[in-house]
Amino acid sequence: MRYYERIGLIEPVARNHGGHRRYAQTDLEHLKFLHCLRDSGMSIQGMQQYATLASQGHDTLGARLELLQSHKREVQARIRELEDKLAIINAKIKRFRQAE
Repeated sequence: MRYYERIGLIEPVARNHGGHRRYAQTDLEHLKFLHCLRDSGMSIQGMQQYATLASQGHDTLGARLELLQSHKREVQARIRELEDKLAIINAKIKRFRQAE
């Protein structure tokens, strides 16, 4: 999370009197979204592009939508590739079971 803060993906978070970060629910939801993007293969640069657009306000909704739609297409393509590979693995498992 400190890394995301340092590279500008999240705003600095409020701290308590002891210096510990205090995350609000909206902070946690935003972090969950960022982790989703990263775990689904979006590059840090893509995430920074999204963050830059988001910081520019409502006028960038179209650009953010296109960025997310493009990422969605990439994720769907990877899912199709994995499904093809899974079918090959399943076929091999079926042959092994039939050979037993």
